Amino acid sequence: MEEKITIIEGPPPVFESVNEGWALGLNESPVLFETAITRLRTFNGPALVERCHRAWSRQEDIYLHYRTVLGLEARVPIVAARALEGDNGQVLYLWVRRELEESETDAELDDDQDQFSR
Repeated sequence: MEEKITIIEGPPPVFESVNEGWALGLNESPVLFETAITRLRTFNGPALVERCHRAWSRQEDIYLHYRTVLGLEARVPIVAARALEGDNGQVLYLWVRRELEESETDAELDDDQDQFSR
């Protein structure tokens, strides 16, 4: 069975490119990927981080499952995770590996949305 963390409700996650620091080391691969971070509110951040650690200790992948702006199911592999207590509850920080095509498509969708909102 595939290990996953699923976003059940709310908007699609917002992915921000990570272009500096230790997270660049997560991108060591023969294929070009982008490392991105997303922040999610949760009720059980430490338990979700523990699920990631268990999957990685078994040398298995764990994925973030979510719905896109268009309502389509999507998934990205999680490469690092951290849970912190914020002002409004727990926040789960997920670093994910995205193919460059996904990143470019999201940027194009954001540009299109900006055009419609003017």
